[in-house]
Amino acid sequence: MGITFLLLVTASVLSQTAAPGSAVRIGRVKYTGGGDWYNDPSAEVNVLQFLHEQTGVDVDPTYTPADISNDQLFSFPILFMTGHGNIAFGEKEVRNLRTYLENGGFLYADDDYGMDKPFRRELKKVFPDQELVELPFSYGLYHAPFSFPAGPPKTHKHDGKPPRGYGLFLHGRLVVYYTYESNPSDGWADPEAHGDPPDKREEALRFGVNLLVWALTH
Repeated sequence: MGITFLLLVTASVLSQTAAPGSAVRIGRVKYTGGGDWYNDPSAEVNVLQFLHEQTGVDVDPTYTPADISNDQLFSFPILFMTGHGNIAFGEKEVRNLRTYLENGGFLYADDDYGMDKPFRRELKKVFPDQELVELPFSYGLYHAPFSFPAGPPKTHKHDGKPPRGYGLFLHGRLVVYYTYESNPSDGWADPEAHGDPPDKREEALRFGVNLLVWALTH
């Protein structure tokens, strides 16, 4: 099955999924604890624009902080979370995020280096009885519209470990996807932000399309 056909099918599915006149938005999770939740503000802008170029789906390519301590998060179909340091969720943030994810929301978290332990700790507050599990390379997110037969791309070196992709499922639906030692969102940022070569940025943006398509259609 060719890429062009897959993209046409994807655009058709997305157009049926979205409400008439709506545009796909991403909310950047604003959290406390000291981590730089706000870094690389061009990431969402660029990956949404790339999604539109590849699929034709309507997007709102803006950098929009989402304060999960109030109802603001419920206006986004997808939340994106990243950073290099500590994370701290309060009781209201835990409650809101759980409600959001239990009712159709999706969270993508990307370890920008140094976020792994605090993210796992705080996610346990949200779902104490659930575990992040590594997704097999055969999982559908890795295969449409673009093929990633070895899972998430290795955009940045970090500690030189293999890139890993983890998921948290509720009633069979992937509600949280987490990349570690991969960092594709750095490849979404403007070229001058990290100096990634064009092929690495293209790879990261294509992976972003897979991620967004999966979140919007499952």
